[in-house]
Amino acid sequence: MDLVISQLAERLRDAEIVTAELFSDVIRDTCRRLPSLRRTNDFARFEQLIRLGAWTEAALALLALELPQWHLRHIAHDAGEWRCLLSRRRALPDWLDQPLEGCHADLTLAILSAYIEAKRGDTLPDESAANISQSDHRLDAPMCCDNFS
Repeated sequence: MDLVISQLAERLRDAEIVTAELFSDVIRDTCRRLPSLRRTNDFARFEQLIRLGAWTEAALALLALELPQWHLRHIAHDAGEWRCLLSRRRALPDWLDQPLEGCHADLTLAILSAYIEAKRGDTLPDESAANISQSDHRLDAPMCCDNFS
């Protein structure tokens, strides 16, 4: 799966515009939740957006359907490039958050690039969680508060 996602990320980076074939490849190679959502109104809306070629709206719908734990935090256009930030914690200030970013001259491709980065992150083992034992989560752990300056 990692190789497929890396190849998709490269294809998105090299693409100039979104095509039906490229969007279909993203869906085919990354979507795990969509088959279970086929009978929902949200999925019907998603299919309609694809049929209409409304690629930006379809990319946003794909984010909502496939990655419900991720939130669109920020979209900006600067110096001819779109930046799309996704975050798991929308309410945190920027300096505390660890958003994923997708950049491209095309808005839809920037959104899909951020989506691919989130999918890539979901397929990697969470090393930080694996290294933390349950005893490290104690709320009553002693802490040094002395000011040594």
